[in-house]
Amino acid sequence: MLWLLLLSGLGAFVLLSLWCMPRIAVHQMTRMKRSSYDNCLDLLEEYRIFSRQQFNDLRKEEVRILSHDGLQLYGTYIELVPHSKRIMIFVHGYTGALPWSSQFVDMFAQVGFNALLIDQRSHGNSEGEYATFGHMEKYDVQAWVDWVVRRNGDDSIIGLHGQSLGGGTVLEYVAIHRPQVRFIVADCPYSDLTELIRHQVVTLNRAPAWPLMPLIDRLLKRKAAFEMNDVSPIRAIAQSKLPILFIHGAADIFVPTKMSEDLYAVKPEPKELLLVDKATHGVSHCREREVYQKAVIDFVTRYVGMPSPSPQAEADLVYSIGLNKCYSGVSVQIAERNESPSVATVQAADGLSESISVESVHSAGLAQFVGSVSATPVLSEREAVQGDENEKGEGETVLEPNFA
Repeated sequence: MLWLLLLSGLGAFVLLSLWCMPRIAVHQMTRMKRSSYDNCLDLLEEYRIFSRQQFNDLRKEEVRILSHDGLQLYGTYIELVPHSKRIMIFVHGYTGALPWSSQFVDMFAQVGFNALLIDQRSHGNSEGEYATFGHMEKYDVQAWVDWVVRRNGDDSIIGLHGQSLGGGTVLEYVAIHRPQVRFIVADCPYSDLTELIRHQVVTLNRAPAWPLMPLIDRLLKRKAAFEMNDVSPIRAIAQSKLPILFIHGAADIFVPTKMSEDLYAVKPEPKELLLVDKATHGVSHCREREVYQKAVIDFVTRYVGMPSPSPQAEADLVYSIGLNKCYSGVSVQIAERNESPSVATVQAADGLSESISVESVHSAGLAQFVGSVSATPVLSEREAVQGDENEKGEGETVLEPNFA
């Protein structure tokens, strides 16, 4: 009798586990608590990579569009380079929101790109109930690309930057991309959703793949209308000739570093790969800002070149950098704008001022000029390690640090 009771109890426990665990996993995959804008800015300030004041000082234009399935999507357009036809679309990761992407804006401004930061569906100010890992989000990216083309014309030059969930999303988009999209930077992307969830279930949570994987897949289909096999960035890029830069932290355990290595191995040329030593998930730029930015700028200039704006546009660039005050450290601002479009006067926080010749900007290159006024502090080794230790530990089915 005792054995029967024990076996009955064990059976009940197993059945309860099989009922609960897939539901918990699907909730964490698709509906985990989202971060607010303040959460994202707090984390950026904790990493000392971008400040709330910098974000608030950016001249921002709110943008709302409809997705193909009727959701209202929200974005913020930031024009740092007036008259430029170059625009980067930034796609954040799971549980994040568009302010998290603001840390990347200045490096692309150095090569002439304005910025469109977007809230993914079910994140930030965008509508939606479930995250689908690129299955539906790739069509949202298409809608944003179409918005850019309507605004700037068919000769727009568009780049995509995606991190984690955003990295998977922009790689999924490769299969349907518009010709105006000229390159992609994929930061810590996953190569295949089935393999990622298997890693999360078996390696991080030490649970059996069977029967949990089939049960998770069934629930995904019923609740969020997609299956794991529907999402496979490595399949989407296998024949693509679009230039892609893969970036991954060498110490990433949430989305294993090998996933970017596998993506790089399958992707035909042109392609590049940057592995950031000791960086965990989603913090490669926080840990190695200069290395990250150099790799990105070299990649972009190699495949789309440097812009050649008119003298008036260059004067506007100098002026807009000061007005936006988006670079810390120097706190550059325009003290006056001279009548001649060839000269602008720049005043720094310490009171010193200097007249900038637009001709010198042109001859030296926009990247050198903008880089000279960008002085965001870089994390020390100790601070970076402390930040990494604050990341979520093992045992959670999450695809990147939970900003909440």
